[in-house]
Amino acid sequence: ARLIHQIGRRKDRPFVKINCGTIPSSLMESELFGYEKGAFTGAVTAGKAGLIEAGHTGTVFLDEIAEIPPELQVKLLEIIEEKTFTRVGSNQPQKVDVRILAATNRDLAAMMRRGEFRQDLFYRLNVIPIAIPPLRERSEDIPALALNVLETFNREHATRKRLEPKVMDALNRYAYPGNVRELENMIERAVVLADGPVLIPEYFPASLLKKGDVSEGGDDFEGFSLKTA
Repeated sequence: ARLIHQIGRRKDRPFVKINCGTIPSSLMESELFGYEKGAFTGAVTAGKAGLIEAGHTGTVFLDEIAEIPPELQVKLLEIIEEKTFTRVGSNQPQKVDVRILAATNRDLAAMMRRGEFRQDLFYRLNVIPIAIPPLRERSEDIPALALNVLETFNREHATRKRLEPKVMDALNRYAYPGNVRELENMIERAVVLADGPVLIPEYFPASLLKKGDVSEGGDDFEGFSLKTA
């Protein structure tokens, strides 16, 4: 999303990321669309602009778009179609110019069929879909990602550690139920735990290794005291 923003005509304008899964449903409308003074108990006296308004002339990235409740999906559709929105406590629509990017790890088409996601909003959002396959389906990317992640953590921890070839082979074979974040976590764990300059199998979780190789790669400290582990 940031890359799309940075290479477009709006690159010098605001980029606002909104994680819809982290905003409580009771606050989502006022957070997204803002509110007028006195709109509800505890409202700021002067009112407050919402996150959508903060992205005016720029890009608004709606992460976890599937978490937006149906009653707010209508207001989002209004922004896309009419370029207008209404603050909580107001009846005066305001103009807004934003480019909307949205992301989800859920099947919006299935949610739409179940009546959980508005059909009209789905088709308005689904203009240029970009499907990003899970890591297990693009194993050719693993070496480049692993080395990039290692370089990042080497800088962060002021180290110069490298991956043993056997570890890279194991990383290439692994299925990654936790996707890219799991790869990042495994490599950071190894960088932190390793005493020497080479990241060998014993610094990685046993789940990374092939069956039969667990003893070679250590384990997840099962049966150890906390101090020993």
